[in-house]
Amino acid sequence: MSTPVVDAQTAPLVFDRVSHWYGDVVAVNDVTCSIAAGITGLLGPNGAGKSTMLQMAAGLLAPSSGAVRVYGESPLARPSIFRSVALVPEREALPGMLSARAFVEARAVLLGLRDPRQAAQRALATVELDTVADRAVGGFSKGMRQRTKLAAALVHEPTVLLLDEPFNGLDPRQRLHMMRLLETRAEAGTAVLLSSHILEEIEGVASRIVVMLSGRLAASGDYRTLRRMMTDRPHTVRIRSTNDRALASVLVTSTTVVGVELDAESLIVRTTDYTGFAHQIGAAAQQASITLLEVQPTDESLEHVFAYLVAR
Repeated sequence: MSTPVVDAQTAPLVFDRVSHWYGDVVAVNDVTCSIAAGITGLLGPNGAGKSTMLQMAAGLLAPSSGAVRVYGESPLARPSIFRSVALVPEREALPGMLSARAFVEARAVLLGLRDPRQAAQRALATVELDTVADRAVGGFSKGMRQRTKLAAALVHEPTVLLLDEPFNGLDPRQRLHMMRLLETRAEAGTAVLLSSHILEEIEGVASRIVVMLSGRLAASGDYRTLRRMMTDRPHTVRIRSTNDRALASVLVTSTTVVGVELDAESLIVRTTDYTGFAHQIGAAAQQASITLLEVQPTDESLEHVFAYLVAR
């Protein structure tokens, strides 16, 4: 299960057989994957190594073995790469006495931007904090502090954006705004790698996923593709038609169908070959003069994929 091959010399972010350990504890173990432009979700339970991966990508941690490359260069060996990279950490370490504007401007100055004030104003407006930018961060809600961190990360318009649990503390409207903001950045060519335990939001915004389990890469790619590659577990499909009972009698003879169940409103089918079944269902219904009203996979959500991978 892998993402399409990406040129390691031109890919925004590459992990090449990367490991990192803290004393005797292995946090990341021999991970190889490439992160292309667009939005990639980094998933895994607590302790899976997600934050360590992000910190290595940001150049805050050195790999114990292997290499991390941003546009073909090591962020540790070539500090100029930091002009292209930004990390929004999960931990909050904002100076409460500073205003959001002062904090974001300070980062712009440290990055050597030509007009720190203008850059800070643009970033604050992007995260909808420009109207409260002169208030002290210490009086902000958790969601506002989260957006302050994001503004500081966006101030130099990075092309590799790393986010560790970015939706924490955001209300539904703010989460939707964050998702749209990330989509806009991705459409402009930014490589966005975000870690989150909110699976529904990852599913809604990420085109690819990377799943970490116990420090290892468990899977990567489009989550629907991953689900369909799991041939050792039947797929469940809910069907509504003009004659569910007659359709059930037709489908039960298929070699790809391992179970058929009728309930009050629909037909539940379990199949070992989703792709083959998807091609067969239309022809089977047409042959029996039945009209299909709905054909809906019930276990293709990212949550089902993630639960399945964790249980393997």
